[in-house]
Amino acid sequence: MTFDELNLNKPLLNALSDMGCVNPTTIQEKSFSVMMSGRDMIGIAQTGTGKTLAYLLPCIRLWSFPKDKLPQILIIVPTRELVVQVVKVVEELTAYMNVRVVGAYGGTNIKTQIHGINLGVDVMVATPGRLLDLVLNGSLRLKNIKKLIIDEVDEMLTLGFRTQLTGILDLLPAKRQNLMFSATITEDIEILIKQFFNNPVKIEAAPTGTPLENINQKAYHVPNFYTKVNLLKLLLNNKEEFHKVLVFAESKKMADELFELINRGFPGQIGVIHSNKSQNNRFETVKRFQEGDYRVLIATDIISRGLDISEVSHVINFDTHEVPENYMHRIGRTGRAKEKGIAISFITPKEEASQHLIEELMNYKIPILELPEELEISELLTEDEMPKVQMKNVLLKLPKKVESGPAFHPKKEKNLKVYNHLTRAEKMKQKYGKPKTRGQKKK
Repeated sequence: MTFDELNLNKPLLNALSDMGCVNPTTIQEKSFSVMMSGRDMIGIAQTGTGKTLAYLLPCIRLWSFPKDKLPQILIIVPTRELVVQVVKVVEELTAYMNVRVVGAYGGTNIKTQIHGINLGVDVMVATPGRLLDLVLNGSLRLKNIKKLIIDEVDEMLTLGFRTQLTGILDLLPAKRQNLMFSATITEDIEILIKQFFNNPVKIEAAPTGTPLENINQKAYHVPNFYTKVNLLKLLLNNKEEFHKVLVFAESKKMADELFELINRGFPGQIGVIHSNKSQNNRFETVKRFQEGDYRVLIATDIISRGLDISEVSHVINFDTHEVPENYMHRIGRTGRAKEKGIAISFITPKEEASQHLIEELMNYKIPILELPEELEISELLTEDEMPKVQMKNVLLKLPKKVESGPAFHPKKEKNLKVYNHLTRAEKMKQKYGKPKTRGQKKK
């Protein structure tokens, strides 16, 4: 099927042609007619399957010119990077239409976003926290919302946006179409669906756990952290093959440490991104990686969801994530738009349990490669890798408890004598049998 066979108007078809999109993906094809019918829908699809176009095409196709400046389409996403990306796709899709789109997210000046809203907005894209701020301070009114899209809802709940999300849903008009996209359907998501959705249709396309056909997965069994560093340097020396590499690290600290360890060997070629970086730094780093100024981008899982970076040749999992679904989101950054990609994992003995969970989820065994002969095996260990000294737990025998009497001891007989002090009157009474006085006082 091609996009020409869908019920799209000429402006949308022209925009898709400019974007180089010819054939809809599975999720786009399956969900189009359901969304056009106006029914609520739950789309279950992993990253890299074209979810953004899947919900934008029918929503913009059904968009009508407004009488006021209030938004008709509301798109809620978990991260500021994803806000920027969705806004860009909306602008590209509506290049031949007079549709106004505004993106809102935290960590930046809210007044600039309020100014954009005051100029008029048809499509509102926002993170939950900033969206709620704009609504509660009176800058944004949601009374005209006809389409609500919640993208990457599982990640949204993981990041702790449940309260903001339910608060927004309570403020929306009752008569609307609800569309939700997620890689997994958890118990918390089921509760949201039952509470706010009206008998939704479930569309499933490449759910999490389905290995992506365009991605060649492989792994190395590596003894320790510093050998991983040596292996990464060795692979990156092949500039022709590893020309656009995304390296995932498990934490902000590890990402910074890894950058310091390999940056000297590749000056000006490596960027690093995580949530401690400023907003401008994050946008600039992703832009430079996208445009090819950086050959390597070291990142935490902040960009493993939703962010579309084209032509990534390799994804390297420097660590093996203990949550199997996150592995799928990571490797989904390559092999996009029907291109081929390669995903390589570095696995230490401690991470083999996580590897087995990933393989169980995919029902696929990741091929293990032999370590290169020229690889230097490091004997240096991190603190976590140091062997733990097991001290023998010796129980000392306590002396046998001696039964003892009470703390009170009776007095010796010589100490039993009681001294009673008698007054003079009492002595006189004892001697004479009656009280004796000294007589009357003389006047």
